[in-house]
Amino acid sequence: MKLLRYGPAGQEKPGLLDAGGTIRDLSGVVSDLAGEALSPAGLAKLAALDPGSLPAISGTPRLGPPVIGMKNLVCIGLNYADHAAETGAPVPKEPIVFLKSLGALSGPNDDVIIPKNSVKTDWEVELCIIIGSKAKCVSEAEALDHVAGYAVGNDVSEREWQIERGGSWDKGKGCDTFGPVGPWLVTKDEVPDPQNLSMFCDVDGQRMQDGSTRTMIFGVKTLVAYVSHMITLHPGDVIFTGTPPGVGLGKKPNPVFLKAGQAMKLGIEGLGEQTQRTIAYEG
Repeated sequence: MKLLRYGPAGQEKPGLLDAGGTIRDLSGVVSDLAGEALSPAGLAKLAALDPGSLPAISGTPRLGPPVIGMKNLVCIGLNYADHAAETGAPVPKEPIVFLKSLGALSGPNDDVIIPKNSVKTDWEVELCIIIGSKAKCVSEAEALDHVAGYAVGNDVSEREWQIERGGSWDKGKGCDTFGPVGPWLVTKDEVPDPQNLSMFCDVDGQRMQDGSTRTMIFGVKTLVAYVSHMITLHPGDVIFTGTPPGVGLGKKPNPVFLKAGQAMKLGIEGLGEQTQRTIAYEG
């Protein structure tokens, strides 16, 4: 299934995408895509529905993040061998874990705000793991039992704040709109091998990232198990799993960063695409 949330920001309704590409309203079945609705039983209930029996939504409504009610937006740094190489960083011996502010979460096609005084805002296409049931101290063998599915994410990053301003990476990662997720949650039964998905990111029509989850250092099972020993994972929690090479910071001989008025387009095989416009902070 492809599950989604549609409508104005803060007023989204749950829905699914049928085989013909039509959005079907789920608000008569579940109140939202959160909590128990993301559990194995909840997803089985939705999978048993006849999409044709659900109200069809016309037009092209705004899409919000495909899940809500999460407690954590977890991120993994330097998790692609080829990305670590382009940054000159050593391959991590254990996953590098940091957090995004929940305020960074945004819809897949919402504008990305370049923060005030930012000079090094960057893009990062990433596979997102969506947690479906509580995971605490789980093994790798159990990890996928707690996964509802996967989505496309853009781990937008302010590199000066992340790297040059001291302290943790969080300060360059959690700005408003720095966490687009979607367009939908694709349930794990439709993604038989999350470690073999092609992915890309274009900026103003120029291909910047062209990679694959094959080069991930720590795979999905490892990440869910590892993080669950440090942070209890709850339904709707999102794990951004790292990015392949081609980020602005890694461009040679001179890094390239985002400015207001640009367009990012990014996608992952089988999980859909996002498009964001960058705008200047006004405040």
